[in-house]
Amino acid sequence: MNFLIHSELVVLVLIVLFLLILRINLRRLLVILVFNPPETEQGSTAGIYEDHPGLHPDTSERIVELQSDIHQRFAELMPDRTPQEVLVMAEVAHAESRDIPFLESMLDDLNTNGTGSQTFRDAMEQAAELIPSPLEQFSILPFIPMNIGNLYFSFTNPSLFMLLTLSLVLLLVHFVTKKGGGNSVPNAWQSLVELIHDFVLNPVNEQIGGLSGNVKQKFSPTILVTFTFLLFRNLQGMIPYSFTVTSHFLITLGLSFSLFIGITIVGFQRNGLHFLSISLPAGVPLALAPFLVLLELIPHCFRALSSGIRLFANMMAGHSSVKILSGSAWTMLCMNDLFYFIGDPGPLFIVLALTGLELGVAILQAHVFTISICIYLNDATNLH
Repeated sequence: MNFLIHSELVVLVLIVLFLLILRINLRRLLVILVFNPPETEQGSTAGIYEDHPGLHPDTSERIVELQSDIHQRFAELMPDRTPQEVLVMAEVAHAESRDIPFLESMLDDLNTNGTGSQTFRDAMEQAAELIPSPLEQFSILPFIPMNIGNLYFSFTNPSLFMLLTLSLVLLLVHFVTKKGGGNSVPNAWQSLVELIHDFVLNPVNEQIGGLSGNVKQKFSPTILVTFTFLLFRNLQGMIPYSFTVTSHFLITLGLSFSLFIGITIVGFQRNGLHFLSISLPAGVPLALAPFLVLLELIPHCFRALSSGIRLFANMMAGHSSVKILSGSAWTMLCMNDLFYFIGDPGPLFIVLALTGLELGVAILQAHVFTISICIYLNDATNLH
């Protein structure tokens, strides 16, 4: 019985290895069988075309040899780039030119000066738009261009996805209130809304002190709307082919700056001109007052930036990391090499773990932004 089990395992392992070898060599076999150019009197160029599929098929062997040498030299100069990126650089450099002296001078320049050559620099500049960047996912694209003079009011992809976020929130509220209000036995939608409300109400009661419950409730709608917007916006950005609005500093800065102005207004309404004493601790000698006011005022004003920078930096860094590792895993999966194919689950599992981490960061950043608002409100009302 044990012998049969061991023999079945051996057969299974052999089948898996056979499938791996077949998968690795399938594309190379197709290239040899289908796209292999015929023999000529000068000899066969199959090896050159097979190793360098981006070369022009109608050129002489000398031109193909020069283009392949340029391709190989770019691969040596860029060991950290993928084969696709190296191929793009080489094709941009020689542009499939048939001018042999031009190709020879280009190859001499690369061999002599390396990455400092004019050929390499020109290829880098021209290929920058062709080689995909992990930051392309943050590009703002105008869908409906609108401008008045030098003022632009275009409807862009951030506008579209913020509108979708607003629609989702309103749709959620509609499902809860469509029959005149909540039920004594809540359904799934009502439970979700109550969970979000209680989740926001707890930090409001804990972080803002010295005020009655009714006064605290006046701040709850603003904080609840901010948290709900950030939560849905961050989670919606995790959907493939979506757009992460909070990864743009201008948007997070506008949100944090407007809230900072509102909190400052609340501070003057509650304390009058005495609100300015927040920049001068009690019992400070008069000689040190100008320096301490300056030292306290600068960090207080930077509150308008800190919340926006924290949110933007975390969302942008997380999405960029997922994009880079996903591209690396996909490149390793597509390479005709057994070592890379076997090692591919490592980056793949890292991508999955990082995606789960980014999902947690999306929820956490909305909560951290809410806590910051509550702390700033507490300082403005109680002058702490």
